[in-house]
Amino acid sequence: MSHSRPRIDTEGRRARLGRRHLLAPAYRAARAEEVADAVVGLHATDAATVHLAACARLAVPDPGEVERALYDDRSLVRLLCMRRTLFAVGGALAPVVASSTAGAIAAKERRDMTRWVTGGAPGWDERRLAEAEAKTLAALAARGEATAADLAAEVPELRDTIVVSPGKPYEATVAVSSRILRVLAAEGKIRRGRPRGGWTSSSFRWVPGTAFADLPAPPPAEARAGLARRWLASYGPSTVEDLKWWTGWTLTDTRRALAATEAVEVELDGGATGVALPDDLGAVAAPGPWAALLPGLDPTAMGWKVRDWYLDPDHVPHLFDRSGNIGPTVWWNGRIIGGWAQRADGEIVWRLLSDEGGREAAGLVEAEAARLAEWVGAVRITPRFRTPLERELSA
Repeated sequence: MSHSRPRIDTEGRRARLGRRHLLAPAYRAARAEEVADAVVGLHATDAATVHLAACARLAVPDPGEVERALYDDRSLVRLLCMRRTLFAVGGALAPVVASSTAGAIAAKERRDMTRWVTGGAPGWDERRLAEAEAKTLAALAARGEATAADLAAEVPELRDTIVVSPGKPYEATVAVSSRILRVLAAEGKIRRGRPRGGWTSSSFRWVPGTAFADLPAPPPAEARAGLARRWLASYGPSTVEDLKWWTGWTLTDTRRALAATEAVEVELDGGATGVALPDDLGAVAAPGPWAALLPGLDPTAMGWKVRDWYLDPDHVPHLFDRSGNIGPTVWWNGRIIGGWAQRADGEIVWRLLSDEGGREAAGLVEAEAARLAEWVGAVRITPRFRTPLERELSA
């Protein structure tokens, strides 16, 4: 990496964010795939987040457009990948993500599951586990799509249960099917299909997938460099620590990936050293005043570990839960200035935690709230991870 240290200030970073993350109105996209590519991947732990995050960036917000990409064209692929988090990524990027991150996570998931099943369920060994998986895949292939209950009805082994933490206050009985299906999904052998309910539902039907071993994926080191380059193009300039956190890689793998991108060191506000792609060192004009209402776990809000340049540390207790998951946020020109929620009657309510932007910001936030309410319609949204401000506003 070069040590010439050009300087990119906070305003330049926020200008890039508004443009590249498709949040300024002039940069909104027409298709869900464009949105996923712009932010590298859409967080998918909460089913509603994928739709809310995409529609916030679509010129014409429509959950049907997101469902088309996820379930009809299957051009967006859900993968357990960066930080063992579920993301929806574009089909062209899926092999890169599989090789750089998801494959190693799937291998660990399989080791853990094998120990859990063979060590906790009477009569289970690796041979029986393999047979149960083969029966499950065959049943799914015959059906085309199936719920976990459908598969358990055809594969008796999936109905076995294991008592977790026996004798403890948090003792629980867990179905073997939950772990087997999770691992098969982590390996890409099965995929989450259309949910049984609406677009906020996490009760998915399963469909056959393509195992990572069958994908034309680049070698892991090459894939990590490719993912690092894609991330820097969307989230740079950023710190090495940011990329390490976002991917979940080791520091060594992170540095090697960045070196392969030929990223150069830059000076950020506050004296921090960042990295940027060689063609991303010039000034970027601000895209004009903009506001956005982004959902909990939105990829922009969760895109960096060091967030002071877009989030006041004093606002963290209001906007995050105790596990570090961010709730619904209100943005103004590249900075989080508040939070929002939906009440039981469908009203979108919001509160600003900062007077930044004054009346202009408040007016644009109100317009975005109306835009959100219009396309959400009768659907009711409850974030999977509740945060203090969201709970207070929705009460």
